[in-house]
Amino acid sequence: MRFGLNRIQAAILTFSLAFSATLGGRAASATPADQSPQKVVIDSDPGTDDALAILLAVYSPEVDVKGISIVAGNVTADMGFDDALRVLSLVNRCDIPVAKGAEHPLLQRLVTGSYWNGANGLGGAETPASKCQGDHRFGPDLIIDLVHKYPNEITIIPIGPLTNIALAVRKDPSIVPLVKGVVLMGGSISGGNVNGAAEYNIYQDPEAASIVFNAGWPITMVGLDVTEKAAILPSDANKLDEKAGPVAHFAATVARYQIRLGEASGGGAVHDALAVGAVVDPTLLQTKFLRVDVETGGEFARGETVANRFGTVEKNVPSGDHWDTVGLTKIEPNVHVGVGVDGRRFIDMLVTRLSNK
Repeated sequence: MRFGLNRIQAAILTFSLAFSATLGGRAASATPADQSPQKVVIDSDPGTDDALAILLAVYSPEVDVKGISIVAGNVTADMGFDDALRVLSLVNRCDIPVAKGAEHPLLQRLVTGSYWNGANGLGGAETPASKCQGDHRFGPDLIIDLVHKYPNEITIIPIGPLTNIALAVRKDPSIVPLVKGVVLMGGSISGGNVNGAAEYNIYQDPEAASIVFNAGWPITMVGLDVTEKAAILPSDANKLDEKAGPVAHFAATVARYQIRLGEASGGGAVHDALAVGAVVDPTLLQTKFLRVDVETGGEFARGETVANRFGTVEKNVPSGDHWDTVGLTKIEPNVHVGVGVDGRRFIDMLVTRLSNK
């Protein structure tokens, strides 16, 4: 399949690093008791770990979920939309607008994952029919509207493929300097989970990811380098089930599904929930500020997030019948990459906040 890379590269250049800002190595600012919660928009493809991420967000006083946009990924956009409404209905948060967004990646065919999420997208965890109604807007339009409604206050938390975020930037580039930060689950600088190179969320839509990574806003990448070091264990699932209400029992069922997959050492990875955790408590992560580019071609590495460790590239000039390296050219970093995590503290926070609910 041909992906029209020249056209995509041109689109990426349109959204070059025009608005320089950083998070100073932090995912976001912690919220002291005397300050208002951080306003967030979650972009999700529910999804097992997405469901846990949404639950963590609504039960964390440090954040105020202003909206959820749905993207096709783990499941179809229709199923993800329904699953998100079911989760919000379970926690009586029908006040949060949920808008269905992109139904497929920008240029390639959608690849869903029933193996990773179960036939219902929620690891077999059942919920009653939703009492919530969806928002009529297109997902990227919900993002645009909320960013303009709360300029310089919204942190976007993408925990699925980045199609909706790229579409929002492409439709309205003026949102970029108005976004407080982007804290995304995706990528890796040490190998993938779809194949040897690429992590699923980036692999699903590399062109969209490249647009988002090059837009110029502050980005923190919560990738496999840290999510696979935050294992939820059978004992954690058992704790959720102790005196469990419907929410805790739902979370325990999802957790056990993740544990059976065994994506983390000794237990299950709840990848997407860690991105929310990094906004709730930025001290959970250690980051490095690096230049990260997304591979949009290649036979084996399409979708890889390629980090430059040294911040330079060789400067080569013609010299007769060959090229000669005459020095180094500095390149600017664009992503705060998660490289370390206090995984146990994160899991304890997740379990504690969802217990007895």
